[in-house]
Amino acid sequence: MRLIVGLGNPGPEYVWTPHNLGFLTVDRLAGRAGIRIERPEARALLGRGLLAGEEVLLAKPQTMMNLSGLSVRDIMRRYELGSADVLVVHDDVALPWGMIRIRERGSAGGHNGLKSVIGALNAVEFVRVRLGVQPEHSVGDLVSYVLRPMRKVQLAIAAEMVDEAADAVELILGRGVTTAMNRFNKRVPPAPEAAEP
Repeated sequence: MRLIVGLGNPGPEYVWTPHNLGFLTVDRLAGRAGIRIERPEARALLGRGLLAGEEVLLAKPQTMMNLSGLSVRDIMRRYELGSADVLVVHDDVALPWGMIRIRERGSAGGHNGLKSVIGALNAVEFVRVRLGVQPEHSVGDLVSYVLRPMRKVQLAIAAEMVDEAADAVELILGRGVTTAMNRFNKRVPPAPEAAEP
């Protein structure tokens, strides 16, 4: 069994914020597979079913983002899962809007929800699907930025990104993480070099 965790914050005020792209992706996967994510268990809303031919648990932690790891740890204990069974979907301010990156391991990169998961698992070796929400210009308060409702243009990009992220999760389950990385990991275009005098 694989545990697919979408990171986000519970509550209607957070639904359409960049920080909730993990929740939105898990909802998209649930819709495709006919899984209902509504059972309250282990400080999360859970749904169980088949996705890409594999048995999965879809989870939306209800602890608030910064304590997501507590819920993930509880779920793993109840279902006797290891870190290799976990796949986490989350927003990432280090990637441009619309970009998806899949990683098999790594640090939290400043993401407090991911930091909580890493701390609770005491491991960095789990697959994560990162969805880019980088500000177009410098912002003083990144927390306010990721918790602010998305603008119309961002919502359009987010809808495409959620679809692609759901495709990525299904490919990871069906054909493996390396195949998914080869397909979805796009390179960030290099900054244009200044012309020499």
